[in-house]
Amino acid sequence: MNKNQIHQARPWPGFPTSKGLASFGDANCMEQLLVHCANAIESNDATLAQQILWVLNNIAPPDGDSNQRLTSAFLRALIVRAAKSGSCKMLAAMANAHHNLSVETHTFSVIELANFVDLTPWHRFGFTTANAAILEAVEGYSVIHIVDLSSTYCMQIPTLIDAIANRFEGPPLMKLTVPGVPKDVPPFLDLTYEELGSKLVNFARSRNVMLEFRAVPSTHADGFASLIDQLRLQHLVYAEAGEALVINCHMMLHYIPEETSSPLPNTNSNPYTFQPTSNPSPRTMFLEALRGLNPTIAILVDEDADLTSNNLVCRLRSAFNYLWIPYDTVDTFLPIGSKQRQWYEANICWKVENVIAHEGLQRVERVESKSRWVQRMRNAEFRGVSFGDETVSEVKTMLDEHAAGWGLKKEDDDLVLTWKGHNVVFATAWVPG
Repeated sequence: MNKNQIHQARPWPGFPTSKGLASFGDANCMEQLLVHCANAIESNDATLAQQILWVLNNIAPPDGDSNQRLTSAFLRALIVRAAKSGSCKMLAAMANAHHNLSVETHTFSVIELANFVDLTPWHRFGFTTANAAILEAVEGYSVIHIVDLSSTYCMQIPTLIDAIANRFEGPPLMKLTVPGVPKDVPPFLDLTYEELGSKLVNFARSRNVMLEFRAVPSTHADGFASLIDQLRLQHLVYAEAGEALVINCHMMLHYIPEETSSPLPNTNSNPYTFQPTSNPSPRTMFLEALRGLNPTIAILVDEDADLTSNNLVCRLRSAFNYLWIPYDTVDTFLPIGSKQRQWYEANICWKVENVIAHEGLQRVERVESKSRWVQRMRNAEFRGVSFGDETVSEVKTMLDEHAAGWGLKKEDDDLVLTWKGHNVVFATAWVPG
């Protein structure tokens, strides 16, 4: 099979010509075709899968509109899944022939990444809400220890340093601890954590803030166990000295394995329903360990979706109905053909592939909804605290710098970033209950 065959040949008599495919072009139809394709691959029906792949390749070019690019990313992920599982040898051959199969993620410089995260409220929303809550919680403390569990390499910290430097009572001593193992999920940075720490220390010094930086070798794969052990030892030493302990979790906790990381017994229950196993998951143990540290405040910011189902079709539907948002928003801030746009969409493709093509511990993109995280935090004996009016005002001011489709809503104690009315990212603040 040559590499163009998947795009040009009609694999089955009676399928519509390319001119007859216009009726397949809306998002709902594309989603349904992806579902049928996933079912065909899972049932090893290579003939049906080939038919659907032909249609999808003709209606969803990788350089089309936002829905077409979204569908193309899912199509590519399904082909990768088929190739990995070996369930459809013909599809595996297609995977080898598909010229757009590999995802080339970019490795950022510090300046590139700082500019990149500022393009959209996706991260800035969390930075703004977290920093406001942290500043309020640590008021009056002379020593502030921040544990930054962030997917963006401390990109929110310089703004926090600026704010702390201007405190009425003078700047405190800041301690910053991060997990120091290179991330295996995008975005990627071209610096070591030691080099990053040196830059942050120098930046803080320029603002007359003394900063101590420490990277503890630790990873999300085991629930940051080494980091927790180090914090537990430090906490015993510094708790009585009046040190504020801040746990800042920015889009990182969903990489910690949860209950569906291990095979579950066969069940006829709703695949969206949370199904606990006999042993607590690393996610549960991590939150319980955090509670044991008795932090001054814990901030949890993450994407508001559910990508944890063991059922591929349920997971595909959830991901498709969430990840249209970054594709839809990109047209408002990045021109077609720009390098930044390629980097942005490559990161989304990486996420789609991880959610769709992988299983077990390789599937690290296990995003959970806000309601599920709220329940987890309460189970760990944390109590939610509200964001103040000043924080809401700051977020609204930040959103004014971006496209009109972005919005903000308050749900109980929490804040939620929206796009065209759809939940995107949530921010929650917690104290020991």
